[in-house]
Parts: sequence; structure tokens; C-alpha cells
Amino acid sequence: MARTLFHLNERSFLQLAIAVFGLVPVCAGSVGVMLGQELLDPQHLQINLDSHFRYLSGILLAIGLAFWHAIPRIESMTTRCRVLTFLVIIGGIARGWALLDAGVPSMPMVLALGMELAVTPLLCLWQGRIAKQYGPVA
Repeated sequence: MARTLFHLNERSFLQLAIAVFGLVPVCAGSVGVMLGQELLDPQHLQINLDSHFRYLSGILLAIGLAFWHAIPRIESMTTRCRVLTFLVIIGGIARGWALLDAGVPSMPMVLALGMELAVTPLLCLWQGRIAKQYGPVA
């Protein structure tokens, strides 16, 4: 019984920690979406932009690898595809906000916006259809 109570308390502490530390990416991400590069220290702008660009590129790489990892069992990867698609769409909405706020970016950024708000959601819908036809529950 004591072990069960400990695990419940440990679970509660983990939930609290994630709630508290989750404020960092939610707040920083929200401010970053709203302010763009104005959020960065102008004295170190180039270094900060390079650091942030590489970090976001790493996340983009991880998203692509996670999608690829789903390929062999695509019919059973609905949750993964939906979570990854959600991440991509939120990024696309942020990029769309930048387009409205700062102006039309270069062609690669416009094409990325199309991937984020059109291609990826369509692939997610297609995966859902395949999951219904061939998935473990079908």
C-alpha cells in the first residue's frame, strides 16, 4: 500500500513538474511567434539567430525521422502521425503569422508553408484512411 501511495505521489510530482516546466516552451514559443526576431538581444542577434535556427532545424529533422520511423507500420501509427502533424501545423500557423506580420518570405519559406498547412495534413488524413482499412482494429 505504501508503495502505491509513493507512486501516486511521484506521479503527481511529475505531473506538477511538467506543468510548471511546460510554461517555458509555451511562453517562449508564444512570445517568439508574436515578436519574431525582435525577441532576441540585438547585440548578439546573428549568433542568437544561428543558434535558434539550428535548434529548430534539429526539431524539424526529428519530426521527419519520426515520420520515417512510422513507415513500416504506417497503418498502426495514427497517434504518432496526428501528434507530428499537430506540431507541423502549429509551426505553419506561426510561419503564416510571420508572413502577415513581416511580409512574404523567400520561395523556400512559402513552399514550406504549403507543406505545413496543406501537404502534411493531407498525408495525415490519408494515413487515417489507411489505418481504418488495414489497421489492427480493421
